[in-house]
Amino acid sequence: MSDAHDLCAFLDASPSPFHAVLESRRRLLAAGFRELSELDGWTARPGDACFVTRADASLIAFRVGEPAAGFRVIGAHTDSPNLRLKPNAAGGKEGFAQLGVEVYGGALLHTWLDRDLGLAGRLVLEDLSRHFVRLDEPLCRVPSLAIHLDREVNEKGLVLNRQQHLPPIFALGDGEEAGRRLFAKLAAKAGVEAARIRRFDLGLFDRTPAAIGGEDGAFVFAGRLDNLASCHAGLAALLSSAPGSLTQVVAMFDHEEVGSSSAQGAAGPFLEDVLRRLCPAESFSRAIAASFCVSADMAHAVHPNFADRHEPKHMPRLGRGPVIKANAQQRYATDGLSAARFEAACAAAGFTPQDFVTRTDLACGSTIGPITATRLGIPTVDVGNPMLSMHSSREMCGAADVPRMVAALGHVLAR
Repeated sequence: MSDAHDLCAFLDASPSPFHAVLESRRRLLAAGFRELSELDGWTARPGDACFVTRADASLIAFRVGEPAAGFRVIGAHTDSPNLRLKPNAAGGKEGFAQLGVEVYGGALLHTWLDRDLGLAGRLVLEDLSRHFVRLDEPLCRVPSLAIHLDREVNEKGLVLNRQQHLPPIFALGDGEEAGRRLFAKLAAKAGVEAARIRRFDLGLFDRTPAAIGGEDGAFVFAGRLDNLASCHAGLAALLSSAPGSLTQVVAMFDHEEVGSSSAQGAAGPFLEDVLRRLCPAESFSRAIAASFCVSADMAHAVHPNFADRHEPKHMPRLGRGPVIKANAQQRYATDGLSAARFEAACAAAGFTPQDFVTRTDLACGSTIGPITATRLGIPTVDVGNPMLSMHSSREMCGAADVPRMVAALGHVLAR
């Protein structure tokens, strides 16, 4: 299976951050990694290959090296913009049963219209046990308003009110009764009694499978490329890397799309907690000083229909390899030295990376890179594969860029 086809399989298995961690866990266990619990004591020995999860939606995997040699960290995030169910979700009006939703992250709202949407996430039972569930069926839909009722939409643009225009339709009739049927279906899918469900963390996802597309198979069309494509690349690099003197780490965090400020987000203590447990206290600062981090998050490719929105001479192309992202205001953690280190890894993998900066008159987004660099003091570079339609329910990237990123990250872990 090619790296691009394997990415499609990873995406299809991961309709929520919880499922992304489950799929990563499955792959790690199949490769001989051992699962640890934060509640237990750890004894880390060189050569140990282990992983640990937090809050079911973040995961850190590592292969232990010599403590003084330092860490090589690849950071990514498991979450993507979508529509999340409110606690009292079932309702409706005008004879339709609808679901109350919040917008998670900076979603392109119009891309969620007229999609066949499924539902996936986590159920929490009365005993606080968790069950992960996925309704992979055309459950609901957010219908557009007919152009006959908004004649100026194509000229003046579509404006969606998040409260009024985004609740999806999922049944006809009484919303409360339909909601009870829906949660009975979720409970049956999870193999539990509906009466035992106390809370949930559920979101909608576009059911269209990930696909290799384009006239010559040049593209990957999929949801959640930002940023599960980077999780996949980091995981694939770790699983294909040989043990060495360096401690190899892949950290996948939840909540990046909403600022990372949570116990399982990059701004929380999860990564530091794990790294400290892998290194004797007296040598931790020296290990950090010898470390390097790659913050892997997808990058903006030049859009052929909107090329003026890009900085001249910094227009990444699909299919031409990973991108080094820089910003003088430290929205990205890249500096000349960290960029040169990643460029050397790309050279070892047989290609030259591209460069991206945002137009000077446009605001720049950010990543877990500056957060990780600030919290731990590890030199960090921000990189990502180029893509189009970022934060859409359906995105695209270059198929040829997938193996290049895997190879570059593999060289980072080895040096």
